Parts: sequence; C-alpha cells; structure tokens
Amino acid sequence: MVAYQQFVSLSQSLDSEERGSAAHLSALAYLNHVGPADEQAALYAALIGFLDDPSVKVRAALAYGLLHSSAAPRPIMLALLHDSAVIARAVLQYSPVLIDADLIGLIRTLDVSMLVSISQRAQISPRLAAALIARGDQGLTLRLLRRHDVEPGAAVLVQLSETLGDKAALRGALLARPDLPAGARLLLVRKATEALAGARIVKGALAPDRLGRLLRDGIDTALAVIGEGEAGQAGRPYVRDLVGGKQVNTRVLLHAVVTGHVMFFADCLAELAQAPRDKVFALLESGGRPALNALLARCGLGAGVRNLLARLVLHARASDLADDAAARHYVVTALTEELIAEHDGVIPAELEEAFAYLSEQNILLARKAARGVMAAFAQEASEPMALPGVDERLALPAA
Repeated sequence: MVAYQQFVSLSQSLDSEERGSAAHLSALAYLNHVGPADEQAALYAALIGFLDDPSVKVRAALAYGLLHSSAAPRPIMLALLHDSAVIARAVLQYSPVLIDADLIGLIRTLDVSMLVSISQRAQISPRLAAALIARGDQGLTLRLLRRHDVEPGAAVLVQLSETLGDKAALRGALLARPDLPAGARLLLVRKATEALAGARIVKGALAPDRLGRLLRDGIDTALAVIGEGEAGQAGRPYVRDLVGGKQVNTRVLLHAVVTGHVMFFADCLAELAQAPRDKVFALLESGGRPALNALLARCGLGAGVRNLLARLVLHARASDLADDAAARHYVVTALTEELIAEHDGVIPAELEEAFAYLSEQNILLARKAARGVMAAFAQEASEPMALPGVDERLALPAA
C-alpha cells in the first residue's frame, strides 16, 4: 500500500523515475478501483495530469499500466496514441480500447513502422487488414498474409494474386493460405510454372521438350486437384469460370479421369451439359455406354472424343486410377493401342490432342510404374539377380 501523501510526493518529485512509479500506480489503481465514484474521478484526473508530464519515461509508465486493459479510458489511450513513437507503437499494437474506426483513419498517414505495430495486433478484422494491404508495402502485406488468423477477404486475395503473384515470397505466402480462392490458386500455380520454366538451373537440367511436357502435366494436375477440392461445394465458381474461360478441353477431361479426380470430371461435365451434378455422377458411376455418349454429346464433344472418354470411364470403374500408377499406365496403354488399331495408325484430326496427351502420359506413367515395380522386387527378392556375363569380344575398349 502507498499512502496518499507518499503518492503526492512521488508524483511531484523532480526525479522522472519516481514520477513514473506514481503514474504506473495511478493506472493500476484506476483499473482496479472498487470504491466511491469521487475516488474514481480523482484517479482519472491524476491520469490526465500525467499526460502532460515532460518526461517520456513517465508517460510510458502510464501507458504500460493501461496498455492491455479494455477498461482503460479511451481519451487517455487516444492521447497516448499521438505521443512519442515508442509509446504510440505500443498502444497501436496492444490496446484493446482502440477500434477499427480509430485505426483506419490513421493508416493512410502512418509510417511503415507504425503500420507494422497495427499488423501485430492480437485481432485484425478483414476491413482493417484490407486497409493495411492497400498501403502497398510488400513487407507489410507479407506479414499479414503469413497470419492465417487474419482474413483479408477473397477479393483482396484475388487482387494480390493478380498483381503480386510474380513475387516468389508473396506467391508462397498466398499459396499457403487455406482461404485462397481456387481461381487465384490456379493463377499462382501458372505463375510458379512460368518462373520455373525461366530459371536457368531448371532449363539447364532438362531438354526443352521434356521440360515443357513436365510443366504442362503439372499444371493439368494442379487444375484437377484444385477442382477436386472444390467439387460439389455450392457458391464456388471454379469450374464455371474454367468453362467460361474455355480452359476445359479434351486434355483436361482426360487428365481428370486418368489421375482419378472423378468429382472434378463430373463437375466439368455437369457445367458443360448444364445438367444436375447428381445425375451426371450417377451416369459416370453406373450408366451404360449409350447413356454416357448421350451425356458427352450434350457437352458439345465430337463423336471421336465421346467414344474415347466413354471407354476411359468404363476402364476407370474397374481400376484405382487415383493411387495406382501401374493401373494408370495399363489404361493409357490400352486406349493408345485401341486408337491406333481402330484408325489403322492414321489418327483423325479430332483426336490428335487426345492422342498426344495419351502418348505423353504413356512415357511418364511407364517411368513411375517401373520405379514402383523395381522397388517392390528389391524388397521381396531373397537372392541376388542372375545377370548374363559380358562377352569379352563385345566389350568396348577403354576410352
């Protein structure tokens, strides 16, 4: 306990340390007061008096006492908000008394160090986050994007993906957010692919044709994976935007089935055919070939593509294409051979895109399936493999 006379002595001392102690005690006494109203008023007046103290230490001690309390007087906290930088930053970061209306008006004029303090508040509303991002400082924006408890809103995230998606750090922070809209996620994947294609270390490691195939396959897979996550969720226009932007083609439809993303495939067909999704999924699950052809015709696909997709759906019903690379390789090989046999090796123009895709997948899946087979064999083999010896007559001389 501090006697009143002792408090007066501290508050009037020439030593700023002692006045700071008095200011801190006044703040604690005000927040914990349970006595008469006139005592509360006297404590409030004492707090006001300390605002005019010439020492930053004293005003900082006052701020420290009130900083984390929602019961702190608003006029005093607002006054401290316009005090020296060290005090203002603490108030901006910690005071729960401040509301969005107090902060948004200041955001347009504060320097970056002050804005960083606001970005570190325990709770940031979407409106406040959007105002901070609107300042256009990339470091500040990156801080906010890395806080997944802060939700700037879908429109802001889409805008950032479009304008700052070329910056690797910001692109990574955006892709790590679970609330990133699907369309923006696909856009960032495309930007990341472009960055990879332009990197010297990547271009030097792979031949241009093979690199192009790998990156194109990666984009197709990303498109299907994102679509699978969005499948069946109302109010999410991912597939509608893809169809509207003419990004759903034969290659995308084939890749969706080959990689086991059947829900995305069903959504694409439902959007193209303007048919109920449940009905489309039922046809894919158990419909006969004539019914499948009728659905695909309603999607606007040509006869050759319809026939190929119907075969693929029937193969997919009997195979685990989502997880089994060997099954995928078998299905792609079977379709390729059927196309060659059916058309006597002369693939029609309508099926050239599909045939090119199947040929690319045949190479990729053969590699994956072979790696899996050799790994399984190595684990199960009990004896060394007997390999034929080298005929000395055929041995090449040392270079």
